[in-house]
Amino acid sequence: MAVAEEFETQPVPPEKLQAARKFAASYAGEHVAGTEFVIGALFVAWGVNTHDILYGLLLGNFLAVLTWGLVTAPIATDTRLTLYAYLEKIAGPGTIKLYSVINGVLFAILAGAMITVSASAVRVLFDIEPQVAWYPTDLSFVLVAAAVGTVVVIVAAKGFKGVAHFAEICAPWMILMFLAGALAMLPVLTAATPGVLGMSSLADFITIGNTHIWVDAGTEIGFWHVAAFAWICNLAMHGSMGDMTLLRFARHSKYGFFSALGMFIGHYLAWIFAGIMGAGAALLLGSTISQLDAGAVAYKALGVAGILAVIIAGWTTSNPTIYRAGLAFQSLNNRWKASTVTLVTGAVTTVIACFPFVFTKLLSFVGVMGLMLVPMGAVIVTEHWIMPRLGMTRYWSSYRKNTVNFAAVITWFASLALAFFLEQGGHLHLFFLLIPVWVFATVTYLLLASVMGARAQYPESEPAEQAERVRKQQESEFLAESTGETDPGETQPVKTAVKASRLVSLLSLAACLGLALQVYRTGDLDTFQNWLILPTIIYFVSATYWIVAKEKQAEMNRTNS
Repeated sequence: MAVAEEFETQPVPPEKLQAARKFAASYAGEHVAGTEFVIGALFVAWGVNTHDILYGLLLGNFLAVLTWGLVTAPIATDTRLTLYAYLEKIAGPGTIKLYSVINGVLFAILAGAMITVSASAVRVLFDIEPQVAWYPTDLSFVLVAAAVGTVVVIVAAKGFKGVAHFAEICAPWMILMFLAGALAMLPVLTAATPGVLGMSSLADFITIGNTHIWVDAGTEIGFWHVAAFAWICNLAMHGSMGDMTLLRFARHSKYGFFSALGMFIGHYLAWIFAGIMGAGAALLLGSTISQLDAGAVAYKALGVAGILAVIIAGWTTSNPTIYRAGLAFQSLNNRWKASTVTLVTGAVTTVIACFPFVFTKLLSFVGVMGLMLVPMGAVIVTEHWIMPRLGMTRYWSSYRKNTVNFAAVITWFASLALAFFLEQGGHLHLFFLLIPVWVFATVTYLLLASVMGARAQYPESEPAEQAERVRKQQESEFLAESTGETDPGETQPVKTAVKASRLVSLLSLAACLGLALQVYRTGDLDTFQNWLILPTIIYFVSATYWIVAKEKQAEMNRTNS
């Protein structure tokens, strides 16, 4: 998909819809991120016991997957529009300009934090001091952040397909690195745990966890806080509908459930593995996990491959985040090229990355980010599903030629006021605000819309709905005639060189896993760290060739068919 084919203001046509593997790779890659090292460490700092971590994360990530699969994806595949294009239909161009600016800024700041994490790994190679203040304390770190940001921006500017390709290459190896790092550190933690000779059961793991990793500090934070955080960690993407931007390319709404790869591999397992790595690294260094950044933890667990892991993990998350931010700003003026806007957004994001203030307050930021956007997510769901069932007219504000849907704007700010009151007044923790704010926004919007014009009938409504039915029918017929999940260009025979590169990449991953199992058995950390980089390099060379060559061959096949 070329940059010009991002379909920022119109539904994605059927022939541009993407296969399942693109979304599987994208979710797995995006949510196995360098920030997992940060969040995993923060769970340790919370003083929550192992039981609450294991089961709280299980519940919270399950709820997040349900939100993606049952709410975000069905609306995205029904409309085939970006969040911004669809919200403009609902709330008008004036509203969307305000929303897009706020949304774009928030995504840019989040992407900046991802780049900061990647830069924290590179700084280990140059012996730069960890950046723990809200501002940079070393010019060298600024240069590193700028270099890392440049790579991220170039990939993001290539559009959805470029982002997906990058994730497709990186995701399998990234997942394996988190597992390998945990396996490398478990013998260290086991040896330091009285009464545990090995890890032969879940009980042994819980004992190790309660002793060295998730040590109960008797704080008020417990199971429900962990579960709630896991649910709202990506609230801006699912509950606030940000991932309509990506899922509009999905052939089926069920692709939203591929978020499970991100939530249970990237979040559940990666957060746990990161906690294990952090605790092991702190023990080896005679430090505490709060004094270590992602780069230091990964380097101690994985050697040079760990540095690469943190860099790539930051890239795979910041790429789609900058892509989302670019689309947000591009919606301000449809004449702006998406690629140009993404490049400018990326440049600003890179500057933000030089100031690690989000990096140091990540958990609070993602909570606040989601809550700032969630009232508009509730408005979208209400307008799309609830209002038609109540006999109200969908897109009523646009039929009234309103520049601003004041029912939506009032709902938005009233909901934010409620959230501020509940949190600042000590009534509810930040992580528990989602449900009351969502319910309040839904009820408020229904009441305001009903008195501002949503119950009226509009002549434009039926032709518009009929046009949508025709579009959906044509899409359904196209998908029914297509060859399942296979891209038409990929049905031709694959060249031997492409097959060989795929085999080499798989064998390289197997070698990485073999080294991880060996260090878990023997505890020989030095050998593991020295050799892990070799199959890693082979993997990236072979996997990049495989993915790129396969795509080029598929494109040639499509052209010649």
